[in-house]
Amino acid sequence: MFQTLINIFKVPELRNKILFTLFLIAIYRIGFSVPLPGVDQDQFRKIAEQQTTGETTAASRVATYISIFSGGNINQSTIFGLGLMPYISASIVFQLAGTVVPSLEKMQKEGETGRRKIQEWTRYATVLLGLIQGGFWLKYIAGQGLIANYFAGPGAGTFWAMGLIILTTGSIFLMWLGEQIDEYGLGNGVSLLIMAGILSQLPGAIATVIRTFDPSTTASTSAIGTADVIFLIASFIAVTGFAILITQAQRRIPIQQAKYTRGQKVYGGQKQFLPLRLNHGGVMPVIFAQSVMLFPGVIIAKLSEWTQPVGGSSTGGVHAGLSWLNDRLRPGQLLYVLLEIGFIYFFAYFWTTVQFQPKEMAKQLQDYGSFVPGIRPGKRTADYLESVMYRITFVGAGFLCVIAVLPTVIASAMNIPYTVASFLGGTGLLIVISVALDMVQRIEANLMMRNYGGFLGEGGKRIRGRNY
Repeated sequence: MFQTLINIFKVPELRNKILFTLFLIAIYRIGFSVPLPGVDQDQFRKIAEQQTTGETTAASRVATYISIFSGGNINQSTIFGLGLMPYISASIVFQLAGTVVPSLEKMQKEGETGRRKIQEWTRYATVLLGLIQGGFWLKYIAGQGLIANYFAGPGAGTFWAMGLIILTTGSIFLMWLGEQIDEYGLGNGVSLLIMAGILSQLPGAIATVIRTFDPSTTASTSAIGTADVIFLIASFIAVTGFAILITQAQRRIPIQQAKYTRGQKVYGGQKQFLPLRLNHGGVMPVIFAQSVMLFPGVIIAKLSEWTQPVGGSSTGGVHAGLSWLNDRLRPGQLLYVLLEIGFIYFFAYFWTTVQFQPKEMAKQLQDYGSFVPGIRPGKRTADYLESVMYRITFVGAGFLCVIAVLPTVIASAMNIPYTVASFLGGTGLLIVISVALDMVQRIEANLMMRNYGGFLGEGGKRIRGRNY
């Protein structure tokens, strides 16, 4: 391992890419220390700490989810308050639209030219979504009474205009940083920035464990005992290893190339494999499912407030029913867990249907003179690939359900702060593992190209990427 690290810095090109990437990530994190002008930061910090103490309210669920894509810390409203959410939203919209809009689908098949055009439209959409999401964020700040006194009254218009410009510009700047890492650094820029934001929460989680640690056997329910610490460490190691295993797992379909004769020589006939990833949708089904699960809690909480009986009002029964339903839809409750599992399965199959094109894949195999042994080319091959993908998606979705539900179940069952339990699964862990594996594969490829040993040594097998 240490020799591999030394070899990394022996290669000038690889060393420069890593240092450039680390420099831009440092700029990204520095931006989260620059507060948004016009916001009462002390009061904002108090409200944010109350909402992120546990997964018990609708506001805390929204805050925890947003923190993943806004830098991993919302205890302060900064110039990067929106993070990369506008860009991610725009990218997902165009990725989904490319499967249903013929013009975009045709443009995606044009190669580099089409990709650049779609990327340009994504940038424009990022600006629009930045203004919209920035408006919602500022409305939340104003609704909580967090605007500084010198911007109250006539100065409110100035605060809104300045806030929208700063938040949107911050998101565009982060998008630009990600693109610079893509071109001159190492790894996927946007993914690396998101990972840096998620990992920035790790020191705070460790500090929470240390602050609430109580080795005595008579520890209170709010303290973390020695057994809890051992369980957290063992669970983190086990869940991380399991997540890496499933993320890299694939179903390899044997592919036989047809033989043909030219003169007196026979060509072709090689046997290859078509890898189908077990978790084809990656982290997207969890992101979509958790996004949808935010709305029932928020809507029902608001309806419960509106129907609260006042005086001789006759809404007591409705209010009681909504309050009961709101309690059952809190993270960790059985109804919430079952709904989340259902949505994860739904979006896993939905994302696979959108992204996986068995007909196109079967056509390409037929054009290159390849076939699946025992399966006729064309429609039969497409049906076979589709059936295999749907079966392995069921297993992959089950894995996503375990990873997504584990933090809330542990936080509720063991009374552990969610900021600590979130590192035992969930969207953040999947993103960090996927990005870290991609980074390791890129570094290993550069080392192997220059005859250096990879992370597993000179004679070790290479870490298999998603394309192997």
